[in-house]
Amino acid sequence: MENITNKVSNPIAELVSDDIYCLLTSRGLIDEKSVRDYIIRKKFKSLRSQKISASNAIESLRNEYPYLQFDTIRKIVYQPKN
Repeated sequence: MENITNKVSNPIAELVSDDIYCLLTSRGLIDEKSVRDYIIRKKFKSLRSQKISASNAIESLRNEYPYLQFDTIRKIVYQPKN
């Protein structure tokens, strides 16, 4: 296995090891949009647990992801899990 761990940061370390993530990424087997959405949902849940209103939490996420619209983030955080 190639040592590419230093090149790629693993945003889902709680789910898969760094080596596995790097291997999957190097072979094009990671859906980056799904990973982004997972991270957004995780951050939203964390903000809500801190008693931040849903609209303020979404606005906070918009500051982090300025290319996403309010409604897009709302759909991401409220979409049913498959």
